[in-house]
Amino acid sequence: MQISVIHPSDLGEPELDRWRKFQDADPEQDNPFLSPEFVQNVGILRPYVRVAVIGDGSGIAGFFPFEKHRLGIGRPVAAGLTDLQGMVYAQGLELDAGRLLRAAGLATWEFDHLSVAQPMFAPHHAARFPSPAIDIADGFDAYLTALRRRSPKTHKMTRYQRGRLGREVGEVRHVAESADGAALRELLAWKSAQYRRTGRTDRFAHPWIVELVERLHAIRTDRFAGALSLLYAGDRLIAGHFGLRTGTRLCMWFPTYDVEYARYSPGMVMHLDIARDFAAMGLTLIDMGRGEKDYKEKLKTRDLEVAEGRVARPSPGAAVQWLARTPVRALRNTVLANPVLRDRADRVLKTYARLRRT
Repeated sequence: MQISVIHPSDLGEPELDRWRKFQDADPEQDNPFLSPEFVQNVGILRPYVRVAVIGDGSGIAGFFPFEKHRLGIGRPVAAGLTDLQGMVYAQGLELDAGRLLRAAGLATWEFDHLSVAQPMFAPHHAARFPSPAIDIADGFDAYLTALRRRSPKTHKMTRYQRGRLGREVGEVRHVAESADGAALRELLAWKSAQYRRTGRTDRFAHPWIVELVERLHAIRTDRFAGALSLLYAGDRLIAGHFGLRTGTRLCMWFPTYDVEYARYSPGMVMHLDIARDFAAMGLTLIDMGRGEKDYKEKLKTRDLEVAEGRVARPSPGAAVQWLARTPVRALRNTVLANPVLRDRADRVLKTYARLRRT
């Protein structure tokens, strides 16, 4: 087995074709955050993105995209933004994670949304977490039937709010994939305001993230697209979502809405429209991403699973990374796992945000 490290821009058509065939062969790998389009566009904006290409006697057997930082500290591509991390590889590949790190020049590689289906990293899981999902493989009507059975109040109230929005504001319509750049910029402004309002870090204060979203929005193919979904009432944009999709799976990424219309539950209305329209497009799954949110619990039909942990080799860089990250991550997970602590932390963040604005 041979492992070479290259920049994503150095991937040629034969390598990209092989990468996509691996994804086509395994539904667990058919995720936009593991797609070459995502890795290559992040690589344009982040100078430390690399891809380890794993080869065996039969040719290329896998790809491991990663970021390499100082002291050999490795992270997933666009760490902090991605809802799925890991390798893309041929089924049956046997690979030792420590050997992979040595070949990549990494002292450690930390993950928090790793696909649990990847056996080479299984010994390094510290914890596993649910990632709520909506199964639309049998179509929207089947999902709606399951939603009525599992959460009848959610379906009834969302249907009521949709009708109320139509009566009081204007006819409700949904655009599943829009090319409207001005609408995208408006959504990013809403999302930035939401981050600040709730005391979270404003991701869109970083120009490279804004440019990444704009680059991904410009891609629209059958196998990968930056999907901008828009909910209108009459001529008014009420809510929207920017996410990524393959030919089978939509990953929810940045949902938001105009707070002026919050009383109509526009986010819930939009999520049902997204499920309807993407089911009609032939997609089979909507991944809402790791995280405890009431709307996810109400809308999901099942949970996927992602892992958190780290692979490390004995080195100063690995020790520094452990001291800087592991205790803080453990404390955060303790808070998030306890509903009382989670609600208190949320209130503290919102109070802090209000004080900063005054």
